[in-house]
Amino acid sequence: MTSSSSTDRAAGSVDPKLLEILVCPLTKGPLEYDAENQELISRAANLAYPIRDGIPIMLVDEARRLD
Repeated sequence: MTSSSSTDRAAGSVDPKLLEILVCPLTKGPLEYDAENQELISRAANLAYPIRDGIPIMLVDEARRLD
């Protein structure tokens, strides 16, 4: 019933197990999940990776710089 659990999650949310294994593609460091802005934050790289339709976009070119 794994497929039903993924459809039960709210739109835009990310699978917690996925968040545990994802790392910054630039630094290979940990990421912080920002649910409000739907982003994964890499403090080491000073980047925020967007999450679109529940899918993290782990491309440096798609990330925004943190101020």
